[in-house]
Amino acid sequence: MVTVKVEGDKKDHKVLLYALSTCGWCKKTKELLKDNKVCFEYIDVDLLKADERKTILEDIHKRNVPIGFPVIIVDDTKVISGYQPEKIKEAIGL
Repeated sequence: MVTVKVEGDKKDHKVLLYALSTCGWCKKTKELLKDNKVCFEYIDVDLLKADERKTILEDIHKRNVPIGFPVIIVDDTKVISGYQPEKIKEAIGL
């Protein structure tokens, strides 16, 4: 599965964002990360093929997170569902 990598100065954490290309909250999350110069990768789930989309939804389900977007995964351990700027900043040490 191909991710889009966004370069940034802050590379202390591995940040993966599951987003939807048409979601305003997902766009705000991308902007938050970019504005804070965080290096991250994202996948626009709605643009994937059905089998890839299913794999991501299964991953989200395994992490016991409600299915909703955006979903931010930090260091493969912390998971934040929805646009929650304070939780995102705390998880990546901003």
